[in-house]
Amino acid sequence: MPLARAVTFDGVNSDRMAEMQREMDGSDRPEDVPASEIVVLHDPEADKSLVILFFETEDDYQRGDEALNAMPTSDTPGRRTSVTKYQVAFRMSSP
Repeated sequence: MPLARAVTFDGVNSDRMAEMQREMDGSDRPEDVPASEIVVLHDPEADKSLVILFFETEDDYQRGDEALNAMPTSDTPGRRTSVTKYQVAFRMSSP
């Protein structure tokens, strides 16, 4: 069963989100983060962000979790407030 790593951040303003988007545009995903998909949500009114990474296997999740936990705080959107591991029970996308 696929797994998701959901991470919440506080102190994420619109300028920081735009800066991160510029940094990520055109760059490859880090090799040590084997996520199949990354979704970044931002609430500019509350200066909060939610990042969800999807992993196909437990091994991929562990590898990505270790790499992300070792990241310098300057590489994150803001101040990390929580990290939660979920099983992906259901997923739907439009064709």
